[in-house]
Amino acid sequence: VQLVESGGGLVQTGGSLRLECAASGSIFSPNNMGWYRQAPGKQRERVARILADGTINYADSVKGRFTISRDNAKNTADLQMNSLSDEDTAVYYCNLHWRCCGLDYEYWGQGTQVTVSS
Repeated sequence: VQLVESGGGLVQTGGSLRLECAASGSIFSPNNMGWYRQAPGKQRERVARILADGTINYADSVKGRFTISRDNAKNTADLQMNSLSDEDTAVYYCNLHWRCCGLDYEYWGQGTQVTVSS
């Protein structure tokens, strides 16, 4: 299984970016997809996730600004980020997870840098 992220970059405070994640390989369904981020000197944190049943969770820090979506047929998950601030600067990682036969399977993308600058 391979996850490839795209869409990161440099944006000004208050701006927007859209991250895209494409998963390929032997992917089990149903599965959950999410976005995590890690800022320098901090632990990786979950930003948003969308479960197989469509349930969506957001970190409190991004509620109302970020929107996660997925296309099950294409195995993609996007993260629309609006009203960005410098606190959103981090490497963003796509995550794919499923549980099968009593085991958890989890995969990560290589990460994409998001830098918010004033």
